[in-house]
Amino acid sequence: MSAVLDHHDHAHDDHHHAPTGWRRWVFATNHKDIGTLYLLFSFTMLMIGGILALLIRAELFQPGLQVVNPELFNQLTTMHGLIMVFGAIMPAFVGFANWMIPLQIGASDMAFARMNNFSFWLLIPAGVMLAGSFFMPGGAPAAGWTLYAPLTLQMGPSMDAGIFAMHIMGASSIMGSINIIVTILNMRAPGMTLMKMPMFCWTWLITAYLLIAVMPVLAGAITMTLTDRHFGTSFFNPAGGGDPVMYQHIFWFFGHPEVYIMILPAFGIISQIVPAFARKKLFGYASMVYATSSIAILSFIVWAHHMFTTGMPVTGQLFFMYATMLIAVPTAVKIFNWLATMWRGSMTFETPMLFAIGFIFVFTMGGFTGLIPAVAPIDIQIQDTYYIVAHFHYVLVAGSLFTLFAGFYYWSPKWTGVMYNETRGKIHFWWSLISFNITFFPMHFLGLAGMPRRYADYPMQFADFNAIASVGAFGFGLAQVYFFLFVVVPTMRGKGEKAAQKPWEAAEGLEWEVPSPAPFHTFENPPKLDATATRVIG
Repeated sequence: MSAVLDHHDHAHDDHHHAPTGWRRWVFATNHKDIGTLYLLFSFTMLMIGGILALLIRAELFQPGLQVVNPELFNQLTTMHGLIMVFGAIMPAFVGFANWMIPLQIGASDMAFARMNNFSFWLLIPAGVMLAGSFFMPGGAPAAGWTLYAPLTLQMGPSMDAGIFAMHIMGASSIMGSINIIVTILNMRAPGMTLMKMPMFCWTWLITAYLLIAVMPVLAGAITMTLTDRHFGTSFFNPAGGGDPVMYQHIFWFFGHPEVYIMILPAFGIISQIVPAFARKKLFGYASMVYATSSIAILSFIVWAHHMFTTGMPVTGQLFFMYATMLIAVPTAVKIFNWLATMWRGSMTFETPMLFAIGFIFVFTMGGFTGLIPAVAPIDIQIQDTYYIVAHFHYVLVAGSLFTLFAGFYYWSPKWTGVMYNETRGKIHFWWSLISFNITFFPMHFLGLAGMPRRYADYPMQFADFNAIASVGAFGFGLAQVYFFLFVVVPTMRGKGEKAAQKPWEAAEGLEWEVPSPAPFHTFENPPKLDATATRVIG
C-alpha cells in the first residue's frame, strides 16, 4: 500500500515540474507552453510575410520592372496577405489568450488541454503548405488574398494547397475558440462574475464567438471554389450559370467580421495597459463591454461595403453606407474611454504605454480613413487603389501588430521572470512608429491620385511617393529584426534585471498575484478573491 502511495506522490511531483526536452513542446498540454508555441509560430510567419512585403516594395521602388515579373508580383501580394492574416496576426492573439486567460480568471489551465495542443500543431503543416506553395508548378496562388473568382478557377495546383491550408487553419481557429469560450464561462474563480472579468477576457470571449460564426462561411466559399475547379460545378463560373459576385458576398460575410477578429483582442490588451500606466481604473468598463459586443454584432451587417463597385442597387448602397458609419459609434466609445482613463491620470511612459498610445493615435487615423470609403460615391473613386491599402494597414499594422508588441512588453516580465531592456524597447517603438508612417502615409496620396493596387509597374507621376514608401518599409522590417534580436532573445534567455512579482505598480489582475516567472502550474486550487475580483485574499 505504501509503495502505491509513494508512487502516487512521485507522480504528483512530476506533475509539478515542467517536463524537459522536445517532449515538453511536442506533447505540450500546459497553456503557457502552448501560448509560447503560438507566439513563436506567429513571429516566424510575420518574418516570412514581411520578406514578401519587402520584395513587393523593392519592385515598386521605381517605375519599370526591376526585381520580379508581374506574375510573381501577384503571387507575392496574395501570399503576403494570407500569411499575415492567418499565419501571423490571428495565431499571435491566440497565443496571448492561451498565456493570459487562465492566469486572469484564476483557472488552472485551458478547459481542453489536449485539443489545445492539437489546435496548435495543425498550424504547422498549414503554414508550411501556404509558404511552400511558391515551389509548386505555376507558383503560388495569385488571385489576391481575397481569392476572388474567376481568378481562382484559373490558378495552378498551388490554389488547391492554399485552400487546404486555410481549411486546416480554420479548424484550428474553431477548436481554439471553443476552448476559450468554455474556459471563460466554466473555469473562472468563484466570485469573478462576468462583469468583473478583465477586458482582455471579454474581448476574447466575443472574438471566439465571432470565429465560430464566420470560419465555416469561409470554409464554404473556398470549398465551392474547389468543386468549381475539379468537380464540374458552376457556383462562380458564369459559363455554367454561376456568379463571381456571389463569391464576393460569401467571402466578405466572413471577411468583415474577420477584421474585427483581428482587432477586438487588441482592444482588450490596450484596456489592460492604459489603466496600469495612467494609475486609474478603466473609465466606463460596462460601456466597453457593450461597445465590444455592438461592434461584433454590427460586423455581420456591413459586408457589402467592400462591393460598392459591383453594380449594387442604390438601396443596398445606402443600407451598407449607413451601417458602416454606425460602427464608428461603439469604436469611438472605446477611444473616448481610453482617453478619459488617461485624463488627469498619473501617467508614465514605459514601452507598453508608448505602444498603447501609438496604437490609439494611429488606429484613430486608420478609423477616419475608413469612414471616407464608407461613403459610396467616394468609394467608387478610391476602390482598389493604394488609399485602401493605406487604410487597412493603418488599422491592422498599427491596430493589431502594435498592440501585440504592447502586450509583449507588458506581460513578458511575468512570462520570463526578467525585465526587457527599457531603452531598447523605446528604440523599437520610435523606430517602428516613424518607419510605419513613412511607409503607409504616402499611400493615401497615391490612392487619391488614382494608383491601383496589385500592379507591378506604374507611370512616372507616382514615383516619388513609392520610393518614400519603399524606404520606410525596409526601415520597418529592420525594426522588427532589431526587436527579435535585441529584445525578445535576451528576455527568453533570462538576461536582464529580475522582474518583481508586480513590475507595474498600478497593474490590476490575478496574473500579478503569481510569482515572476509564472510557475509551470498556477491556481491548482481556485483562488479566493476580494470584492473587486482583481486580488487574491490570504
